[in-house]
Amino acid sequence: MIREEDTSVLESLLFFLYSVNQSEKTENKVRAGRCSACVSDRKRGKGFNMANNLVIVESPTKVNTVKIFLGSGYEVLASNGHVRDLPKSSLGIDVEHGFEPKYITIRGKGDLVASLRKAAGKADKVYLATDPDREGEAISWHLSKALNLDKKKMRRITFNEITKSAVKASLKNARDIDMNLVDEQQARRCLDRMVGYEISPILWKKIKRGLSAGRVQSAALRIIADREEEIGAFIPEEFWTLDADLCVDGSAKPLTAHFYGDTRKKMTIPDEHALKTILSDLQGAAWHVQDIRHGERIRKAPLPFTTSTLQQEASRLLNMSTSKTMQIAQQLYEGITLGRGGPVGLISYLRTDSTRISEEADTAARAYIREQYGEKYAVKGAAVVNKNRNAQDAHEAIRPTDVNRSPVIVKQYLSRDQFRLYQLIWKRFVASRMEAAVYDTNTVNIQGGNYMFHASSSRIRFDGFLSVYTQEEDVRQENDHLGNIREDSSLELRELHQEQHFTQPPAHYTEATLVRAMEEQGIGRPSTYAPTITTIIARHYVAKEKKNLYITELGQVVNDMMKKAFPSIVDIHFTANMETLLDGVGTGQVEWKVLLENFWPDLYAAVQEAEKELEEVKIEDEKSDVVCENCGRTMVIKYGPHGKFLACPGFPECKNTKPYLEKIGVRCPLCGGDVLRKRTRKGRQYFGCENNPECSFMSWQRPSDEKCPQCGGYMLEKGSKLVCANEECGFVMQRKKTSEEA
Repeated sequence: MIREEDTSVLESLLFFLYSVNQSEKTENKVRAGRCSACVSDRKRGKGFNMANNLVIVESPTKVNTVKIFLGSGYEVLASNGHVRDLPKSSLGIDVEHGFEPKYITIRGKGDLVASLRKAAGKADKVYLATDPDREGEAISWHLSKALNLDKKKMRRITFNEITKSAVKASLKNARDIDMNLVDEQQARRCLDRMVGYEISPILWKKIKRGLSAGRVQSAALRIIADREEEIGAFIPEEFWTLDADLCVDGSAKPLTAHFYGDTRKKMTIPDEHALKTILSDLQGAAWHVQDIRHGERIRKAPLPFTTSTLQQEASRLLNMSTSKTMQIAQQLYEGITLGRGGPVGLISYLRTDSTRISEEADTAARAYIREQYGEKYAVKGAAVVNKNRNAQDAHEAIRPTDVNRSPVIVKQYLSRDQFRLYQLIWKRFVASRMEAAVYDTNTVNIQGGNYMFHASSSRIRFDGFLSVYTQEEDVRQENDHLGNIREDSSLELRELHQEQHFTQPPAHYTEATLVRAMEEQGIGRPSTYAPTITTIIARHYVAKEKKNLYITELGQVVNDMMKKAFPSIVDIHFTANMETLLDGVGTGQVEWKVLLENFWPDLYAAVQEAEKELEEVKIEDEKSDVVCENCGRTMVIKYGPHGKFLACPGFPECKNTKPYLEKIGVRCPLCGGDVLRKRTRKGRQYFGCENNPECSFMSWQRPSDEKCPQCGGYMLEKGSKLVCANEECGFVMQRKKTSEEA
């Protein structure tokens, strides 16, 4: 039994033993580097070789991917795109004092900027890792200003692909912000703001609210409008083809030869009269082989994808719109989780106009081809690079980040659209590093009387890149139908086939062909193609039916007004020249504010002139002869997204609306009813009978009351001509000008 006086001694002993034990534990933790104070110091970089680094990317999707690659010494945050921009409530450019932009923090991003600023304040180094393009460079510059970053600890890094090696390499090549690229982006933003904020109010006042004009979008609309005029004014021309089925050495299978011309030169068959003359001359004519030519045709491998060619092929082969193509490509670039390995970028940067490929990627592709297809399939020497005069060549072409990651390997991790687009990119890239396809060709020149006929065939000798990148037209190999024909073979005519044709107008633009036209004419740049097309469709200036783009009535009105009041803005050559000057800002050859100073006075003067001289398009208050059945008021013609419609002026008390059926003063050639100007659901104009559906008359071109003097059919207006609607007749006459046109 312990005495009371001994209790204090025992307690002292226990406390001593506890203190010794705790001291030993603390010492062990220090040795292991696990005590809380030491861990805290290590996080702050005190006493340890671990820097506290902050990396800022654009998209939240990239955060985890980049974080995995860089490890615990780096904090990765996203800016969610731009953090500063010009104010929406005003022009935001001081045109009277050096054209200085007035940037403000984008509404709703104040908390984000504050959190980024706080994280940057704690960091030893801040790496700005926004996208590797002109806009990404500008976002980095805006971040440096919004976060008040110290230049000594701020660095700019870029990576063309989101892979571990590329991200790590970017840290070794950190640099200062490229102010030439920033100034180019500022110039583009300011020019677009000037055009939009000065011209759009004119369109609101003269046409209707909610419209917009743009430096690139107005030029793109002009391209589509010009094509519509070209199609509308096109007059088809008749021509005939003539084929001869010939038995070779008594063979049961005939050889088909196509009419070429006479023995002196190539000829066309313009009409039936010329055809009958040829047929008459061929009656009883002798047929023989004049000569046989054996040759070789080489089909070169395609170049790897640029932004525009990817959009074109995705539209043609995958039926993807330009905006969807870019959306899916962005997902492939930012990273896809592949099993347990974490997210990884599958393709290189998607906004580029270059077909250049890095040496490392080129070497890897050739090695892959040798291993999978054989030595003879890998291209020898340097691969071809497209020399586009408008290309900036800032980035590589679009390619897979790892050629060994074939579509079959990653298919299970991708959505259907992701897989289809990745497969297209992968195949195109591999094909670009392969040898050309080689065809053996044979051409037989056959003489019948005084006329020449040709027959040709080809057969693949070496498939080359076609072993990887084939389309339907490639699979349709031309059959070797010439058989064993020789120069001394006997020929006997079995049958002649004649067929009437008419030349076709230019095709309507699709998104893909519009992108190609914009690229060829220097309108816009890779990053602007998809947004431009999206805008003109969203504004209902253009309607998309199936794949074709048609200008709407609203688009036509806007384009006509822009051509009249602001001809330079919609002038293709002016817009292309402006793009070249802006590229010059990016290379340091042009001073960006001088560019604005030269542009602003002419724009301002044109706006003032348009305010005074342009008449309003009277389309909203025009009265009709239709009475509202609900309230008895006379309905008025208003203008909606797809064109004109009838509305009751008693709105909002009466909300009655009807389609506007405009009579054009021409009688239906089928039933005698009035022909009406109509619109498809998406806004494309056509002409139909008021008695539809009982009467089936419909025409894309405006019909005329004039009758064809040759066949008695009805005529169609095509520019300054009247053309018989019966293609077999094809009669053309000059159209009389109306009193308004005169």
